[in-house]
Amino acid sequence: MSVLKNKYLKFIKKQETLGDNFKDKWGQLNDYLLPVCFEIFKFQKSKKKTVVISLSGGQGAGKSTLAKIFQIILSTIYKLKVVNISIDDFYKTLNERKKMSKFTHPLFMTRGVPGTHDSKILFKIIKRLKNKKFKKLMIPKFDKSKDDRFKVNFWQKITKKPDIVIFEGWCVGAKPQSKKNLMKSINLLEKKEDKKLTWRKKVNNELKTNYKKIFKLIDYKIYIKVPSFKYVFKWRLLQEKKLGFKSKNKSIMKTSEVKRFIMFYERITKRMMKNFKDNNIIISLSKNHKIKSINIYD
Repeated sequence: MSVLKNKYLKFIKKQETLGDNFKDKWGQLNDYLLPVCFEIFKFQKSKKKTVVISLSGGQGAGKSTLAKIFQIILSTIYKLKVVNISIDDFYKTLNERKKMSKFTHPLFMTRGVPGTHDSKILFKIIKRLKNKKFKKLMIPKFDKSKDDRFKVNFWQKITKKPDIVIFEGWCVGAKPQSKKNLMKSINLLEKKEDKKLTWRKKVNNELKTNYKKIFKLIDYKIYIKVPSFKYVFKWRLLQEKKLGFKSKNKSIMKTSEVKRFIMFYERITKRMMKNFKDNNIIISLSKNHKIKSINIYD
């Protein structure tokens, strides 16, 4: 346990720059994170194969931080080989989204919603990670500060077959809506810039087809539940400031830009906040960004 504590605190210390609320949470580790990892461990052992664990939740909820903590716990205590992948690393390139914005709808210039990811590569990589006859592979990485994909030499190299793949992302596991629900605009972005519903219909169709195919590869689901949608904006803004602090490229979004950016995610995020009960584990966060409870379902 002392080895785990040292690794955990070392990682948490790196998150403290802008007051990350996962810092100094040894109690939270014992009360919430260790029990979650024990459930993941039990599940993987029962399947005796590579399993994909999804980790979804609103922007800024702490998905990447939790994914890394789970990786530390599972590899340190249970000696499991864990690979973390983020749906954000599979965004289409800047040039690909420029073409999509020209020929499909201008709103696809902004990364985020289903349709702006390279779903073919994502599906292929998850299949390869789960394959019994594993072969080494490279996983893309995306530079949000430049809004474009990193060059191949910066990609994540996977040389050994993993026991667990933690697949994190805001829309991972999202389901499509009915045509009736798509009709009503839920914010100014949809009302003013998607009057003909072209953008939201395309996004919805992606969930029905390409993303449904990807999400079927998930074996176990974990959802991070935020108090309300307003905290998605608050925490996403903090995330942007943190990105600016760490990155050499200072071209990050301003507050007004983050507000508009969140509108792209709003429809699916709110729907996921209402329909989260099909997950295996629910991690509920308090208003000060701490874990307040976990619910585990068989």
